[in-house]
Amino acid sequence: MKPSTRTPARMMFDLDARGAALLEWIPLLVLPAAAIACRSRIAPWGFMWILSIAIFFGCKWQAWWGQRNIAGASIGRNLGFLFAWPGMDAASFLDPNRRSAPIEQKEWLWAAAKTACGAALLWGAARRANIAPSLLTGWAGMVGMILILHFGTFHLLSLVWRSAGVDAPPIMQSPLSATSLSDFWGRRWNLGFRQLTHRLIFTPARARLGGPAAILLSFLASGVIHDLVISLPARGGYGLPTLYFLIQGAGVLIERSRAGAACGLRSGLRGRLFALVCAGAPAYLLFHPLFVHRVILPFLAFLGQK
Repeated sequence: MKPSTRTPARMMFDLDARGAALLEWIPLLVLPAAAIACRSRIAPWGFMWILSIAIFFGCKWQAWWGQRNIAGASIGRNLGFLFAWPGMDAASFLDPNRRSAPIEQKEWLWAAAKTACGAALLWGAARRANIAPSLLTGWAGMVGMILILHFGTFHLLSLVWRSAGVDAPPIMQSPLSATSLSDFWGRRWNLGFRQLTHRLIFTPARARLGGPAAILLSFLASGVIHDLVISLPARGGYGLPTLYFLIQGAGVLIERSRAGAACGLRSGLRGRLFALVCAGAPAYLLFHPLFVHRVILPFLAFLGQK
């Protein structure tokens, strides 16, 4: 056997690198696994929230790990990124030299209005869930939760951080104003998750497999994660959220094809309509009836008892 040419110092460096890689990924593997192990002991809606939070913090740790040594980033800013900000762009958030644009007063009012509208819709659905549970009630409750969290509370958090001088733009960028399906998913809807999948999946996959395959793999990963937090708590409907996101990936490829360009799907009214149909019409696959009946409606009924 050929003797190793590595010095003890080099061997120590390699060991440290392996250890660092493990620490980077362990939370993303261990936290969801621990949540799944408790599934039988928790109500389906409780399991949904616990698993979602576990996946979220695993992703946050992964996003933070590679940027944790940014010069000048205070402990408070690091903790703020980990525990008080939904975005995944650690480099921008932690960099003390980056500044946000001035904030207009109307943006505070708009964020508060979205939160209030979501709360009214959620509590209205919660009261109705004990009287007349239905898919419509469940969908109303889900829309309320999305308005409260993604559009309202997360926007208010963005305003707080930006007021403190941190580069933390809202993760929702007026998705209804999207001029194409690519614009919707790439620049407007849940930019935190988009940044993560772009860095971890799209960029390396594009270098090895090309753009179209990277797009499909990114949407496939989104589908699998949504299947975990939607179908697993519902104990059914497996694969439907993944199918939804594969449809989105196919829609983006069609939009970017020559035929899509010839049909005007990349911008303008046709682009808007194509994005609306692709993202909206198959939404029943994403939030399928089993999820609404077994997870959302019981959660709304629980809230209605408070």
